[in-house]
Amino acid sequence: MITPIRPRDRDAVVQALRAGVVPRTGLHLLQVGREKENMALLKDIERIADGGTAFRIVIGEYGSGKTFFLNLVRAVALEKKLVATSADLNPNRRLHATGGQARSLYAELTKNLATRTRPEGGALAGIVEKFISTATTESKTQGVGVDTIIHRKLERLSELVNGYDFAHVIEAYWRGHQQGSEQLKTDAIRWLRGEFTTKTDARTALGVRTIVDDASSYDQIKLLSLFVRLAGFSGLLVCLDELVNLYKLSNRQARDANYEQILRILNDLLQGSAEGLGFVLGGTPEFLMDTRRGLYSYSALQSRLAENTFAKGGLVDYNHPVLRLSGLSQNEFYVLLHNIRRVFAYGDEARCQVPEEALKAFMVHCHQRIGEAYFRTPRTTITAFVNLLSVLEQNPERSWQALLGQLEVRRDHGGVSDFQVENEPPTTTTTGSKSDDDLTSFKL
Repeated sequence: MITPIRPRDRDAVVQALRAGVVPRTGLHLLQVGREKENMALLKDIERIADGGTAFRIVIGEYGSGKTFFLNLVRAVALEKKLVATSADLNPNRRLHATGGQARSLYAELTKNLATRTRPEGGALAGIVEKFISTATTESKTQGVGVDTIIHRKLERLSELVNGYDFAHVIEAYWRGHQQGSEQLKTDAIRWLRGEFTTKTDARTALGVRTIVDDASSYDQIKLLSLFVRLAGFSGLLVCLDELVNLYKLSNRQARDANYEQILRILNDLLQGSAEGLGFVLGGTPEFLMDTRRGLYSYSALQSRLAENTFAKGGLVDYNHPVLRLSGLSQNEFYVLLHNIRRVFAYGDEARCQVPEEALKAFMVHCHQRIGEAYFRTPRTTITAFVNLLSVLEQNPERSWQALLGQLEVRRDHGGVSDFQVENEPPTTTTTGSKSDDDLTSFKL
């Protein structure tokens, strides 16, 4: 039976692949291999939905599919009725900072909050509305006021850091809902998103004494994880990609402060200090194992993330906090090309631009140009294949054999930037010495 693919889904996937990025939707149309890795993360999601916690660091070479894997995990979490969010780290978004970068990361995460009905993000207001509607329903069945139900539910938040103000902001949203005040509701959502930059503005608008800042961003995520459960969702999954940007920080003090935050998250989640919360981080092998700049340079993390000594000789521990992604095999890459061809044809095999033998010929052509890199880090080869199908779609009179002979496939060198250190203004310690651990070049 032919399962048609909607034009909107097809176009979203094709446009993303042509640009060399991972599509946000339609990942199930492309997924191949990695069954055991998927099952491991599925168990984590089920544990989060049961009120537990999970922590994973997904490690893979540049172009091996880390971002695709993280997006797939996010999509599965949404199907399991979790709230999911994701963000890429960059020089302006970090786990720890004093210049607003941690708050910027938090703001990005709240902007990207997604549910099954809002998979594209922007679901924070909808989550608060669901909390209000759930409280309204319970008040009718229990015969008590909505204010009483909301206050009773939010009492649990007051036990956490900044929980009192968080609860106060939710109650302010409810007052805005009652009074028909869109301004009050907007101010409440702005506070939850970390958009207030001064405590004075927050006190004037909502009557709270704190705002989300660099120091409290992680505590605010823990509050969000508990709140989404109070709203009727199963939990919160946070996916952070491009952690190699922490590895690229030139200042050792800044790196260690971010690694300390990762240690805090790891300890909280593996010790069960949070509820219904999971973190999945994506990085390269250098980010993890470099003993001078990577996570292994922080001794407390190195001891917790050390490999299982029994996982040798082909044995893999999929319950370990570190999950290593291997590259695709040739067979898996062939299945991936087959899936892309099917997506291009809207799910109808009869509309495919190229036959099966064209897939094998394309793989041989790529192997002759760039060797095994064509399937181990397939970003450029996938883009080339999509471009080939696009030209054939618009020029059906041309033969795929003639176009394939003209096809140029280049090796993907995007991972070189992972080793380029970001230059920052050096900070000094109390003794006045620079905390930068890089060597200084000079001339005589």
